[in-house]
Amino acid sequence: MELQFLGTGAGMPSKQRNTSALVLKLMQERGTFWLFDCGEATQHQMLHTTLKPRKLEKIFITHLHGDHIFGLPGLLGSRSFMDGKEPLTIYGPIGIEEWITTTLRISRTVLQYKVNFVEIEEGVIFEDEQFTVEAKLLQHVIPCFGYRVIQKPLPPQLLIEKAIQLGVPKGPLLAKLKKGQDVVLENGQSVLSQDVTAGPVNGFSISILGDTRYCQASIELSRDVDIVVHEATFDAGTEELAKPYGHSTITQAAQVAKESGAKHLIVQHISARFLPSQAEELRKQGLSVFPSITVAEDFAEYEWKQDELKRIKNK
Repeated sequence: MELQFLGTGAGMPSKQRNTSALVLKLMQERGTFWLFDCGEATQHQMLHTTLKPRKLEKIFITHLHGDHIFGLPGLLGSRSFMDGKEPLTIYGPIGIEEWITTTLRISRTVLQYKVNFVEIEEGVIFEDEQFTVEAKLLQHVIPCFGYRVIQKPLPPQLLIEKAIQLGVPKGPLLAKLKKGQDVVLENGQSVLSQDVTAGPVNGFSISILGDTRYCQASIELSRDVDIVVHEATFDAGTEELAKPYGHSTITQAAQVAKESGAKHLIVQHISARFLPSQAEELRKQGLSVFPSITVAEDFAEYEWKQDELKRIKNK
């Protein structure tokens, strides 16, 4: 799994940070990617990446403030112009369908693919054989959701060399063993799946939280996840300033990660009043509470592999 931040700023775009947009790249898992929020000019940001809009499968909107949704009409239209024909599902608070359909109708934008809208409530909002996505209401100034994405356990890993040593030929018998089925060779010898496979591997888990004050729902969504993505609009010591705006400080985001038992914290939605040179100071403030913190930048890309979070160097 890979994460790529297309916009990490708060409220309005700046020269350093565009408005909110985060991509969960599932190319190996599904051949697609999911988008969380879609601030103004998100499609422009995509032009500087390898992302193809026609590979966009799902969009999850946290709330209906403009810095999280104003990029949607343009992106949806461009996906159609760029030969995107696969259905697209958009999840979000009540009102997201009306806003999008009204905008497309008045601008006479015709899409050549079907858009499915899911106006969500708390609970599991999506589940298939690979993933579960759960949503909870956070504490912002308008209804705002956080999301918990869980990849289901991966199939057992076939120990090919061991299987071959036991006389299993290349072909369908190896596939059966990987699926957990025992096989009988031509010489009558039985080979047990458990003898040539490593046990199921846990999938990854991530919570992607919208704009919010420090709250219990954030902790519950983030319980024991590999990565928490949390806003950090304000710096340490400004909790009373952040609260009426429905936002968090860097130390409050760190507290959520600590109390939830998460492994890593990535913060975004950084106020434009903080210069890039101040990102390390913000991180140090958070480190006083939680030991593994990254301050995201626009276009920063991360890979979660073998229980490690690594930044991918942009070409």
